[in-house]
Amino acid sequence: MSEDLKVIRAMIDKGETDSAIAALNDNLSQGEGADDEAYYLLGNAYRKQGDWQHAIDNYLEATALNPESPAAGAREMLMDILNFYNKDMYNQ
Repeated sequence: MSEDLKVIRAMIDKGETDSAIAALNDNLSQGEGADDEAYYLLGNAYRKQGDWQHAIDNYLEATALNPESPAAGAREMLMDILNFYNKDMYNQ
């Protein structure tokens, strides 16, 4: 993992998700960090914000680049959480 991604991981751990997302998008747009780890971290940042769709999208991108990425497990976990909710109970 590059030094930039280590710093961004620390930002996510501290809850500085907006800054982490901006830094990751900047890295990815410049082609500096276009690897599965960058997309995995981006998914984690969005997940921490509660933006499930962007988190899933980034986990899928990471998994497409590297099927062995930890993003595969993170996506599966997130899908299990989302599928746990009983949507039929909302309208009672």
